[in-house]
Amino acid sequence: MPITVGQDTANTRRNLSVNGKSIAYYSIRAAQEAGLGDFSKLPAALKVVLENILRFEDDGFSVSVDDIKAFAEWGANGGKNPREIAYRPARVLMQDFTGVPAVVDLAAMRDGIKALGGDAQKINPLNPVDLVIDHSVMIDAFGNPRAFQMNVDREYERNMERYQFLKWGQSAFDNFRVVPPGTGICHQVNLEYLGQTVWSDKDQNGEEIAYPDTLVGTDSHTTMINGMAVLGWGVGGIEAEAAMLGQPISMLIPEVIGFELTGAMVEGTTGTDLVLKVVEMLREKGVVGKFVEFYGSGLDRLPLADRATIANMAPEYGATCGFFPIDGETLRYMRNTGRDEDRLALVEAYAKENGLWRDENYAPIYTDTLSLDMGTIVPAISGPKRPQDYVALTAAKAAFTKEMAETFKRPMDKEVTVKGEDYTMESGKVVIASITSCTNTSNPYVMIGAGLVAKKAHELGLNRQPWVKTSLAPGSQVVTEYLEAAGLQQHLDAIGFNLVGYGCTTCIGNSGPIQKEISEAIAEGDLVATSVLSGNRNFEGRISPDVRANYLASPPLVVVYALAGTMDIDLTSEPIGQDKDGNDVFMKDIWPDQKEIADLVQETVTREAFQSKYADVFKGDEKWQAVEVPQQETYDWPPTSTYIQNPPYFQGMSPEPGTISNIDGAKVLAILGDMVTTDHISPAGSFAATSPAGKYLTERQVQPREFNSYGSRRGNHEVMMRGTFANIRIKNEMLDGVEGGYTKGPDGQQTSIYDASMAYQEQGVPLVVFGGQQYGAGSSRDWAAKGTALLGIKAVIAESFERIHRSNLVGMGVIPFEFTGGDTRNSLGLKGDETVSIDGLDKIEPLQEVPCTITYGDGTTKTITLKCRIDTAPEIEYVENGGVLQYVLRNLAKAD
Repeated sequence: MPITVGQDTANTRRNLSVNGKSIAYYSIRAAQEAGLGDFSKLPAALKVVLENILRFEDDGFSVSVDDIKAFAEWGANGGKNPREIAYRPARVLMQDFTGVPAVVDLAAMRDGIKALGGDAQKINPLNPVDLVIDHSVMIDAFGNPRAFQMNVDREYERNMERYQFLKWGQSAFDNFRVVPPGTGICHQVNLEYLGQTVWSDKDQNGEEIAYPDTLVGTDSHTTMINGMAVLGWGVGGIEAEAAMLGQPISMLIPEVIGFELTGAMVEGTTGTDLVLKVVEMLREKGVVGKFVEFYGSGLDRLPLADRATIANMAPEYGATCGFFPIDGETLRYMRNTGRDEDRLALVEAYAKENGLWRDENYAPIYTDTLSLDMGTIVPAISGPKRPQDYVALTAAKAAFTKEMAETFKRPMDKEVTVKGEDYTMESGKVVIASITSCTNTSNPYVMIGAGLVAKKAHELGLNRQPWVKTSLAPGSQVVTEYLEAAGLQQHLDAIGFNLVGYGCTTCIGNSGPIQKEISEAIAEGDLVATSVLSGNRNFEGRISPDVRANYLASPPLVVVYALAGTMDIDLTSEPIGQDKDGNDVFMKDIWPDQKEIADLVQETVTREAFQSKYADVFKGDEKWQAVEVPQQETYDWPPTSTYIQNPPYFQGMSPEPGTISNIDGAKVLAILGDMVTTDHISPAGSFAATSPAGKYLTERQVQPREFNSYGSRRGNHEVMMRGTFANIRIKNEMLDGVEGGYTKGPDGQQTSIYDASMAYQEQGVPLVVFGGQQYGAGSSRDWAAKGTALLGIKAVIAESFERIHRSNLVGMGVIPFEFTGGDTRNSLGLKGDETVSIDGLDKIEPLQEVPCTITYGDGTTKTITLKCRIDTAPEIEYVENGGVLQYVLRNLAKAD
């Protein structure tokens, strides 16, 4: 690509010889030699973004000389230069909970563009899109050899409408592939198979070109692939759809925090223990909206599986991504997981030629740094409500006792009889112990470790406690392959950790029901039941409606807690049970050493296993192959479907955009506290028949047994609107001591948030929501923004926003605002009976401060200043159009 520099033209395209073959690439060194700046000390993560800028010609958003020079200025300014740039990822990754609504939107856009007189074929992904069905399997059956097949059968019964729709999408859209149910979790499939680290393809001239593998995904844990030096992060489905359709992602050049790892892990610790400490440290540091890049001598002793675990949890420490540069370990992992040798040769040659290789001389500039000696890591858990709430295992019992007294305000010693059982229930008992989630099941070291704990426990005669629902849900079929090859699955089965499915399960709230009598005892005693899972999220109300305290732990610790059955135990000093002879057994008696684990990993985790299991990854089982769909350009929306409905976003849309209007006379729908997550705003789990969503389905003759989950119903906006702000643990501060999706309606009486919003919309009254710090933390689910928009909310005013949710709100035409000058919902004394007006929006600029007038219930007024979090110029156009998809649709229609 020629770049004009003064009177000269610099061509940054070069050729690289790999195994005797020539392949083109865009050279960062060539850009430097052309006088565009010094890029030699840029972090590898930022060099990937710079290469992306070099590769795309100016299309109105993309490349200018100043864009390129800005990266050199970033280094000269000590790792800061928040210039707006346009970024184009190579591909898009989806899972079914977020992917179904994205495909619904694409199908609706085809209808919309035809209504505007355009060509439906304009609505087609321009970049490769892979959708992995992983969020739908629910743990109904467990603890028996048929659990996996029973859960799969039930999954198809519940989700056939969705699967038919996705199969239609696969046939109707170009560049769109679906990985069928029962294969694995999207991030693990991406890590083990789809990701290539360096991508190659033919350009518009038919010439082979190499470039870094990059992606965005409709799941926040897309960041896992950064462990393999693939730059990727989570976006909402809205933003992903725009990227699919050729819209560049508008972003600011990020700050990059360098995280130095030194030393080596010590005996008895796991990669999970390491990542929980990393999460705590980075949350305390504050890295929202920033890249984190890991470096240091410790990487020489850190397997890629551990790197992927750390990268996976970037949303939990708040970063856009947690990146690991390419090095010898990257190549070792790629070889072991079945990538071909030509790909490995390309990765090594490209990385070394274009400055992306980490060796002993790797010493880039960072915005800021912090350091951790891995030799100081100890066994740990996190909980009971947030991933960053780190607790060393030695302090876990005392910490839980303190949580009971201070957070839950309940006694520890209250016992409730369980009908028909010979045990009682008390607060602190573990009712769910789940080895789940791509975060840890992608890591053979902790999975083999869990299997060895199970083996030693089984051989001593220990078993799970009878009140514990145990499950094993790996992120890929390869896990089963090596657990069976190691002779460990039989021992996991023996203590209740039977295979229940290949999918996210407990980690995203699909833990399924616990025993009815146990559930009733918990409710009767108002007890604090607990779960322990090897996942990445433990937000309240997420894992199970019966569980109030959720703890993240390594897979081996999950097994140990299932044996102990309670959080009210010091696992480091107290016995977890008795052996066949009545002798006390301690955790140290069944904990494997690192050499034992490493030897089994070396023996059983083979290249052949990966190649075998991924040979027919898109084929699916007989059930998937039997799903029949019509072959047609546009979707024939079934009017009676309660899963898939044509959304209202594009219906009756005018050819031209509108303008941004000031907000006048808005009422308050909710006042929410700190760390309100996207789980609070748009829950993914089960819901009751008495909820607005439950009533909607009941009116359509859907029985509660067939409700499935909010996540599975995301293709139906009617269900999802009713589920917005409906988490059973959300607390609206407009009401005293009330949990759940309630507010005050226009008459001042308590009602559901959905019913109140409908009443206000009938009156033509706009709505606002107030929040605290880190509003929208958690996942990338776009329904947290879609539902907000469909409820008639025009603005969300908070102390701070998490990155993805802020972007999603803008993408749906809802304006985020941040308090300034120390104002908060508390300092302003908000009660919910106020009227809110915001001026200056008709002439808004990015990040502009605007006046907001609050009229209190007694008639007094106060004017404060808000910072408008429309961050970039393109985002102004998105809001003017009513959302980014409307913007894209209008432009595509005009291009005909």
